[in-house]
Amino acid sequence: MPAISLPLSKMTLSQKMDVLEQVWESVVAKESRFESPTWHLEILKERESLVRSGKAKFSAWPEAKERIRKRVHASAD
Repeated sequence: MPAISLPLSKMTLSQKMDVLEQVWESVVAKESRFESPTWHLEILKERESLVRSGKAKFSAWPEAKERIRKRVHASAD
């Protein structure tokens, strides 16, 4: 397979984040079973414990993604 070259040095942070999102969506859409690394379960358990104890909270993915997108756009300006 030929290498893919992107003009990364000319791309804005927002454009780079869009590329990452498109790649990730392509990976999970084509993989019928995506296996997380073993360390991931431990992190999830730790975060669940923080949420249950009230030390952390979580957001729905669309809300979190929009919040991240706003931060990226604000820092790129």
